[in-house]
Amino acid sequence: MQVREVRARGILTRASGYLRGVASHSLQPYRGCSYGSSLCGVGCYVRHNRWLTRGEPWGSFLDARVNAAELYRSQAPRERRWARPGRFGVFMSSSTDPFVPQERRLGISRRVLEAMCEEPPDLLILQSHSHRAAEPLELLRELAGRCELRVHLSVESDRDRLPGLPPPASSVARRLEAAAVLRRAGLRVLVTVAPLLPIARPREFFARIAEVADGCVIDHFIGGDGSPGGSRTAATALPAAMAAVDPDSLGLAYRDRMLAIAREVMPGRVGVGPDGFAGRFLD
Repeated sequence: MQVREVRARGILTRASGYLRGVASHSLQPYRGCSYGSSLCGVGCYVRHNRWLTRGEPWGSFLDARVNAAELYRSQAPRERRWARPGRFGVFMSSSTDPFVPQERRLGISRRVLEAMCEEPPDLLILQSHSHRAAEPLELLRELAGRCELRVHLSVESDRDRLPGLPPPASSVARRLEAAAVLRRAGLRVLVTVAPLLPIARPREFFARIAEVADGCVIDHFIGGDGSPGGSRTAATALPAAMAAVDPDSLGLAYRDRMLAIAREVMPGRVGVGPDGFAGRFLD
C-alpha cells in the first residue's frame, strides 16, 4: 500500500447520478482506499474509474488530501448557496472510506469533521465499511447537534467470507457492535446491506440489525453500481463467488425476497436503493 500526502484543488463535488437524490455534494478525504483489496473492494464500482485510479491497481494506493479541511471551509459557503433552495447535504464518502486504518495517524477525516462543526452542512451522511466509524464518537455527537447527521455502516451479509474472495475490511460482528455504540450515543445509524450478498439466515440477520440501528437499506449491484444491468460488477469476481453460495442471489428477485423479510422483521424501518440512502423511509 503506497500512502502519499497530497494537496487537492477542491474537496466538495456536486452530486450526480446515483447520489443526486441523496445529497447535494460528495466529499472524498482520500483518493484511493485501503480497503480496495478487501471484500468490499472486489465489487467496488470505483475500481473501474480510470480517471480516479490513474492506472494504479485499486487497493494499492491511498492519497491523503492534507488540505481537505481547509478546502471545505473555503468551499462550503459558496456550495451552500449553489444548493439552494434545497439542502446543502454532504455524502462522505462515495469513492473511498473516511475511516481507513491510516486515518488514526493522519486525521484527515477528523479535521474535516471539525471544520464541519464550524461550518455545518444541513445534512451529513457518513458512509463506512469499518467499525472505525465509531472512533470519533464525541466529535460526531457534537456535529449531530449542529446538523442532521446519519452514519451508514455497510454490512453486506451475515457472512464474513465468500469462497475465493478476501475477508472484509471489518468483521460483521465488529461493524454491528460499532452500530450499537453509535446508536447508544444518540446518533442516527443505518445499516446499508449494499451490495447485497448471499445471506445465510436473513430473519436472524435483520433482527440483529433491528437491535443496533434505526433502519437498514438494501441495494443490489443490479441498479446499484451505476451501470446498465450491473455490468460493472459483472466484470469482477464478485458474481461468481455469489453464485457459488446461492445462484439466486444474482437476480433482483433475491433482493425483493430479502426486502420482504427485512420489512417483516423491521416494519417501517427498511429502504431500498437511492431512496433508501436518502433516508426517505425514515420519520
